[in-house]
Amino acid sequence: MANTLTGLAPIIFEALDVVSRELVGFIPAVTRDTAADRAALGQSVNFPIVAPGTVADIAPAATGPTGNDTSAPAGTLTISKAKSTVFYLTGEDDLTLRQTSAKATLFKNAVAQGMRALCNLIELDLANAGINGASRAYGTAGTLPFGTAVDFSDFAQTRRILEDNGAPTSDLHLVMTNAVAANLRGKQSGLFKVNESGDTQFLRNGSLGQVEGMQLHQSGQLVLHTKGTGTSYTTNGSNGPGTVSIPIITGTNTVVAGDVVTFAADSNNKYMVNVGVAAPGTIVIGNPGLLVTVGATNAMTIGNNYTPNVAFDRQALVLACRAPAEPMGGDSAIDSMIVVDPVSGLPFEIRVYAQYHRVAFEIGMAWGTAAVKSNHIAILLS
Repeated sequence: MANTLTGLAPIIFEALDVVSRELVGFIPAVTRDTAADRAALGQSVNFPIVAPGTVADIAPAATGPTGNDTSAPAGTLTISKAKSTVFYLTGEDDLTLRQTSAKATLFKNAVAQGMRALCNLIELDLANAGINGASRAYGTAGTLPFGTAVDFSDFAQTRRILEDNGAPTSDLHLVMTNAVAANLRGKQSGLFKVNESGDTQFLRNGSLGQVEGMQLHQSGQLVLHTKGTGTSYTTNGSNGPGTVSIPIITGTNTVVAGDVVTFAADSNNKYMVNVGVAAPGTIVIGNPGLLVTVGATNAMTIGNNYTPNVAFDRQALVLACRAPAEPMGGDSAIDSMIVVDPVSGLPFEIRVYAQYHRVAFEIGMAWGTAAVKSNHIAILLS
């Protein structure tokens, strides 16, 4: 069978910049596992997580130290989505379009739109993983950060959460909404005044670059978080520093993942809910858990609706991408190829299916996302 896609490859690659694309900030900023092997929906992908080192006294001896075994238990990520977009050309379509340049244009745009749709879904999954797997939050819900000129407090305080949690600072990222990025570009003159920033990129190109050790990105998939409907909840029992599972009683209705909660005994820290409840029960907040003791019958307050901006160390969020599974011996596809999207850097599989008086083209991918270190993720509220 002829390699249908070989002749179309130049058109495919040309296609990738011709349609509107929402900004993807998470995809290039997270840890990515894009192995070439295929994966089935529900399949697990393992990755190593090295445990903290064990400290011991130095004891002089005739031989060198034995030390402790290094523990690197495997984290598990599930391939939770396997999706594709499909378009086709009938014989009549093909004959009509071949008489003009429209066939190449239609094919280019269809490929680009397919990748766009899939990228947006993957970006949204990463955004949700970061929001629902974060440790604490900084800022005021409903108020855009960076609104005060020449004030980098929003950078500094968000970074402080990560530093207090022990996150590495060599590969930090902050993914912002377009509205927050516009506020940054419009009001922080220290970034766009060349004599202060020492660089023309922000002023001339709008390039966000790096500020206070955080690589800056924008995402079109950071949307309003609607808080749970829970009211009148209080804590049950005494919960010491480091506690992540917190029993709550007396209240009603929902506390949902992504909610920001404070406690009467610790109103200065805004904790992120990772696992919520629909009735009195036990919520789970992100590591490293409570910073102070929160005693019994301590009132819990759920913060207002907010739009998140997510700060994290690259290793805290993981994306695994695979070509979708196919049966042994293949299916009825007459050709396939892997194409890397230059906007997101993700590899997509394009497959061609010869059908009855038409040819169908499928752009597909299987993927999974996970927040694997909540103590290395913080939210900047807006």
